[in-house]
Parts: sequence; C-alpha cells; structure tokens
Amino acid sequence: MPRIDPTIPEITDEDEARIQAGIAADPDNPEITSSDFARMRPLADAVPSTLYAALTKPDRGRPKSGGAKVLLTLRIDPHVIEAYKATGAGWQTRMNDALARSVKDLQR
Repeated sequence: MPRIDPTIPEITDEDEARIQAGIAADPDNPEITSSDFARMRPLADAVPSTLYAALTKPDRGRPKSGGAKVLLTLRIDPHVIEAYKATGAGWQTRMNDALARSVKDLQR
C-alpha cells in the first residue's frame, strides 16, 4: 500500500518492536483482546434509557425558537441603530418588536 504522506519516514522493524513493547508494558491502557471485543455491547444496551438519551441528545448550539426569523440585509440610518444599541443587550429584539407594532398600525 502506498504511503499517504511520503514525507513521513518508514518505521523500521526495531521501531515497531519498541512501540509494541511500550504498548504491552502500559498497565493503564492495555490492548483490547478479541475476548474483550466479544464482551462489548452498545451503549444503549449498557446504560438506562434516560441516561442514554441525555448522553446522545444533540443539544449543541442555540435552542430553536418557536417562531423562525428571516435573515435579511436591511439598510437603516446609523443614528437609529446607535439609539437601539445604546439601550443594551436585546436591542435587536426590541427593534423587531417595534417593527411588529408598526405592522399592526399599518393594518388598521
């Protein structure tokens, strides 16, 4: 089989023997045997279902909101943006709320 990275030198038989001896001598990380593999079972079978669900749920990132927003580019006067930013965290939500109120006024 050709080498994936030709810049990495080939391992000599002596190097391989030294590496294997180091693996065999490590009591904290023994090599897995075929009988070890035979005793293994899937995590879902080894732990309670509630724990398995907690360990495998995809909870990374921001939680999904109930109402999806639309990402868009909008040109707004700088003084308007600065005024909203000056009100602190949550300024975009407050701007959205103000726009939503104005839509209600337009529909009257």
